Amino acid sequence: MEIPEDLRYSREHEWVREDGDEVVIGITDFAQDALGDVVYVSLPDVGSEVAAGAPCGEIESTKSVSELYAPIAGVVVAVNSALGDRPELLNHDPYGEGWIARLRPNGDAAADALLDADAYRALTEG
Repeated sequence: MEIPEDLRYSREHEWVREDGDEVVIGITDFAQDALGDVVYVSLPDVGSEVAAGAPCGEIESTKSVSELYAPIAGVVVAVNSALGDRPELLNHDPYGEGWIARLRPNGDAAADALLDADAYRALTEG
């Protein structure tokens, strides 16, 4: 299972990558593996405000339907529209082409409250 060192992680298995004054979010390799083959993704609306830990979309797989939780609070500035036609990108490249949304966080150091790679590894192995 891949757990990039440069990302932060939520206990609900989303990741956050800081990119200037925005962050990119997605689901982890652990999450996509547990879900199985992803067949549909409901993305948050651009311009919507999301609260940390609150549902902001859904991911449907051949096994189940799961909520997508916002790992931090912020305003959605972009979504990965490629997932509409190719939801399997979440399975094939969860940390790259399978990103879900870009947010403008509602505060400084919002990702600091999330898990680092070592803590996330401990969570998934425990």
